[in-house]
Amino acid sequence: MLLALLFTATIYAQKPQKLNSNQIYEKLQKLNFLGTALYIAAHPDDENTRLISYLANHVKARTGYLSLTRGDGGQNLIGPEIRELLGVIRTQELLAARRIDGGEQLFTRANDFGYSKHPDETLKIWDKDKVLSDVVWAIRTFKPDVIINRFNHRTPGSTHGHHTSSALLSVEAFDLAGNKNNYSSQLKYTSTWQPKRLFFNTSSWFYRSQEAFKKATEGKLTSFDVGVYYPLKGLSNNEVAAMASSQHLCQGFGRLSTRGSQQEYVEFLKGTVPKDQSDIFSGINTTWNRVKGGGEIGAILYPLETDFDFSNPSKHLPALLKAYAKITLLEDSHWSAIKTKQIKEIIAACAGLYLEASATHSSTTPNAAISLNIEVLNRSKAAVFLDSYRLIGNATSRVKTQEKELLNNIRLNIKDTFAIGFKEYSDPYWLKEKGSLGMYTVKNQQLIGKPESTRPLQVMFDLTIGKQEISFTKEVVYRYSKRDKGELYEPFEILPKVTSKLSNKVLVFSDQTAQKVSVTVSAGEHNVEGVVSLEVPKNWKVMPKEIPFSIAQKGDVQTVNFKVTPPENQSEGLLKSVVFVDGKKYDKELIEINYEHIPKQSVLLASEAKVVRLDIQKNGNYIGYIKGAGDVVPESLRQIGYHVLLINPEEINAENLHQFDAIVMGIRAYNTVDALKFKQKFLLDYVAKGGNMIVQYNTSGRRSSVTVNAPFNLKVSRDRVTDEHAEVTILAKNHSLMNFPNKITATDFNGWVQERGLYFPNAWSKEYTAILSMHDKDETPKNGSLLVAKYGKGHYMYTGLSFFRELPAGVSGAYKLFANMLSIGKEAVKKQSKIKQ
Repeated sequence: MLLALLFTATIYAQKPQKLNSNQIYEKLQKLNFLGTALYIAAHPDDENTRLISYLANHVKARTGYLSLTRGDGGQNLIGPEIRELLGVIRTQELLAARRIDGGEQLFTRANDFGYSKHPDETLKIWDKDKVLSDVVWAIRTFKPDVIINRFNHRTPGSTHGHHTSSALLSVEAFDLAGNKNNYSSQLKYTSTWQPKRLFFNTSSWFYRSQEAFKKATEGKLTSFDVGVYYPLKGLSNNEVAAMASSQHLCQGFGRLSTRGSQQEYVEFLKGTVPKDQSDIFSGINTTWNRVKGGGEIGAILYPLETDFDFSNPSKHLPALLKAYAKITLLEDSHWSAIKTKQIKEIIAACAGLYLEASATHSSTTPNAAISLNIEVLNRSKAAVFLDSYRLIGNATSRVKTQEKELLNNIRLNIKDTFAIGFKEYSDPYWLKEKGSLGMYTVKNQQLIGKPESTRPLQVMFDLTIGKQEISFTKEVVYRYSKRDKGELYEPFEILPKVTSKLSNKVLVFSDQTAQKVSVTVSAGEHNVEGVVSLEVPKNWKVMPKEIPFSIAQKGDVQTVNFKVTPPENQSEGLLKSVVFVDGKKYDKELIEINYEHIPKQSVLLASEAKVVRLDIQKNGNYIGYIKGAGDVVPESLRQIGYHVLLINPEEINAENLHQFDAIVMGIRAYNTVDALKFKQKFLLDYVAKGGNMIVQYNTSGRRSSVTVNAPFNLKVSRDRVTDEHAEVTILAKNHSLMNFPNKITATDFNGWVQERGLYFPNAWSKEYTAILSMHDKDETPKNGSLLVAKYGKGHYMYTGLSFFRELPAGVSGAYKLFANMLSIGKEAVKKQSKIKQ
């Protein structure tokens, strides 16, 4: 039952948390521990949830995870979002994980630009000084006693360059954070901080064998059993950790929970050596006596922990309120802020307070009025008064005096309307300004490190409990219900009056024929009217110049159509959609990301598309596509005139494949689609009878390989070429893949993004022809990026080239090469057709 409750809480992550007595008691234990740990790694999913959960739930330490990136450069198993939109998803998955394992989440401005083989490359693209300053800032603001690195700073080149870089920066920042001369501009907002000790979270996984691990770490390790059982939860630590890591669904991390004893190891690197090797906080004062005046607070709170009344937590309110008053007066502002927040949560739970401010819509626009349904409820016998409430955010609204006694379990409902004057939208703060390949642009120092934008509107409730004045702040939310879902919550947003969306992110023109370009205009409020226009690159033409629109209802849309004519010669650039309403320019697209395991996300990006005038030829028209981990390759192929049909793998049989000119397997299809193991015989039969089959990359683990059931021996490896500028050598210059129907040269590999490709085969039988060779700096040539074999009357192709990135980015050469792959074998048919004519 508890497992079900925890899982439900992650599905509808915006629902307010309602603590039971067990949870209140655990919060009280945490309140009485004054120690902090910071775990540092590079990406979402790098964190060790077992250790984070152990520190947060067993040790009771305030525990944070500093992920240097938001995982923007990875792949997406659950949808088409990549790059910055994937970073938004992975940010929320990290927050969902932290809600389960009890940790907190931090970030730097580093952008995950894709796989890197060495920290030298990583730190050059990231801008080492800026990321280092962000790590120092995280240490100074979070103020950890202990820091734990996920990766080894002493082994550059042995793993992902981002991984090693996270450890290198952590080691360096450990020494810098305590010196006021380093990044001194930060000290306007925080103070210096010197952590007590630094560890590396090691294991035999980092070494060739258990023996090598033991030899390398002899006498350096602290270990503890993280498999502890929590009777108050009815769960083991490993079960909590498994549920937390399973929130990384876009990376395919859903997994079984585990139970039982399990050792975790940390290697001491710097600082003061712990006296007790089983306690990383050994020798550090983690009691209330740590802070001046804390002894009096501990004298109040420790007895509550000893004699906690699970059946009637409200009996502890007088003592909690007394401790609250003293905590707010602590000279140590850092601990005062942390413990004030913690004890207020406990007080609210013990009093059975329910405070909610729900808007009647999910969003509003700047300078508008919003209607709120405010609910206030006291479910205890304590004397509680609502003195006043106010709307706060970028600007503070007037105080609404109430002076209402909240009688036991008698709900107070208030409907109120507020005028707001916001100028900023509530989309992700790190996406508001254009960044670089390796860095997001965030100029406000106090925003750096925050996991997400502060909610735009909150309501502050001023209460008196007993004789103690105390205020609680609640984010404005949107609460509604669906018949098939029940009660649902969404974040409340401040969004533009109008947004627009181009029908495609890439528009490919294969000749000089004009194409229809559709723009969908969405209204953020009632009765919006204006004009829409398109900004086109030089030498491109658009008709008409502008189109008027009028939308009566908020949330409704109107689509307008333009004719865009490309130039005669090859060209590319940006096409931008611009809307004018009352003389004000609106040029943003609203993208809503809505998965059940994370809160709904509203992202504003530039409303633009890449346009490409490309001389491209193709043969064949009807393409079958079997989706794998999620990509937009089908949409990209439709851009150059192919008719693409998505195939349900379950429906594949001996008859229904032969209608297609080619079959394309989506990325990681053999990793993610179980049905393919039963359908491969039909696919290979299709090839043998004259069909073309293209298999895009599949992943291969360190200790396991993927089976793609190719017609001839082929071994997928972890070989990859991460430098998108790496020189490409054409090995088979006379092969039809390089000549028909488009001539492919080295220049067609210019302008590629993020990488050349990944998970190339490194061994194959003689039936395959290797078409291309490429490699990263100081590495041996990798010849497995594109392999083709004749099988029966047809052709089987395996490619690790990152078409799933290049086609959506509008890379001309990638389109030409993919068209050749789809056209293979059609050259003879074309020649026969000409002879007959």
